[in-house]
Amino acid sequence: MARYLLKRLLLFVPTLFVVSLIAFFLSRKAPGDPVLQYLTNDPFGTLSSPNDLYNAERVCRQTASLLNRDKPLFYFGLRPKNYPDTLYRIAVGFRRKALEQLIDQYGNWPRIQEYYHAVRQMDLALLALPDSLSAAAASIKPTLRELYTITAESGVKSRLDKLEEELAARPALQARLSEDYQSLRNAHTSMLAVAAHSARWIPAFRWHGLHNQYHHWLIGFLSGDFGVSLYERMPVAQKVLPALRWTLVLNILALLLAFSLSIPIGVLSATRQGKAFDRGASTLLFMLYSLPAFWVGTLLLVFFATPTYGMKIFAGPGLGAVPTGAGFREQLSVAMPHLLLPVLCIAYPALAFISRQVRGSMAEALKQDFVRTARAKGLPERTVVWRHAFRNALFPIITMMASVFPASIAGSVAIEFIFNIPGMGWLTLQAILQQDWPVVFVVLMLGAVLTVIGVLVADVLYALADPRVKLGRG
Repeated sequence: MARYLLKRLLLFVPTLFVVSLIAFFLSRKAPGDPVLQYLTNDPFGTLSSPNDLYNAERVCRQTASLLNRDKPLFYFGLRPKNYPDTLYRIAVGFRRKALEQLIDQYGNWPRIQEYYHAVRQMDLALLALPDSLSAAAASIKPTLRELYTITAESGVKSRLDKLEEELAARPALQARLSEDYQSLRNAHTSMLAVAAHSARWIPAFRWHGLHNQYHHWLIGFLSGDFGVSLYERMPVAQKVLPALRWTLVLNILALLLAFSLSIPIGVLSATRQGKAFDRGASTLLFMLYSLPAFWVGTLLLVFFATPTYGMKIFAGPGLGAVPTGAGFREQLSVAMPHLLLPVLCIAYPALAFISRQVRGSMAEALKQDFVRTARAKGLPERTVVWRHAFRNALFPIITMMASVFPASIAGSVAIEFIFNIPGMGWLTLQAILQQDWPVVFVVLMLGAVLTVIGVLVADVLYALADPRVKLGRG
């Protein structure tokens, strides 16, 4: 058994590695700038000191370090030779993207860097103006700061011309900023004149070592550090673990109910094929499976938990009035009446599906020679069905049980939303709406890990259920 498990684990490691790569790079391609999302405001607007560009950039760098965004992306990189290997140090995403576009256009990084610093130097000069000139410079700041994002040659020239016109209309401001503006103009002219287009076709391999974003993200995930929420500025683990707890409660109760009912129903249907019980159960289960869970959940909530429209038989949505600081056992005792309806809504589709699978598997097993042999020996029908046929019909049930693990993590978005249960489905929906991508991709990774664990558990159960599975040759 140990050798078999070791082989399976060695197969799962590369699978999880590939899944982690996909999840990581998707998270880095997610829309929005995580630094600005975390700060919630533009760094040139309402950070701790709106008039201090240095302070704004310092806060952005600190935030990038907190989010592990101030490192190279991966262990190595393969980019055109004209790309600097330190571009990741620019914390503000829209600035970094603009610089990448300029590199693609002109290729000469030293000249592009001079132009970028000239824009920044004039921005600092505007911020350092005395109060007597600040009002006059208010209309110039937006035009200048557009140069951080605009890369098209015509767009940049039009902004520079507009700056020149606005300065000419304000002699006192022009006298103060003429040198900075001329440096900016010269840097732009130099960037256009000294282009290096051929360098974009020359690849350069760069090794970054272990000090990279992916390595820190993976090590953090394995150690339980899932990063920081961009929306609530708190560790993702503090959001995921409470939600995971309620999702597990819901799914475990629902699956226990579904399996405890579906296995007897499936076995009885298989032993009574074509009879009234089989036909009635098949019709009822087909009807149940055809009803959307979100629709049934809404009807149950309206008619059986709302006295205005129906009867107040069950507790309403939510988890009830849980006392502040209560332990999980106390929370569960308060919430249990509120969980009955969502448990039913999760259980009935699984009940219908599992019952049909058990019936089909049992019907096939009852046709086998060993069943006829057992009956010919005079064994009781109950023994033939449950000890012989059912054991050989377990494989589809085990396969379905393997899918329980990821389902337990992912949760039911519709049911948790309808009944206001703060589980993983509800958390994932909220994270997507808030663009809180660290939470979304942690749920993705947890689902992938539990899928692999589910497959491993299924393999072990196959071997335990059927001695014909040779563990040593797995």
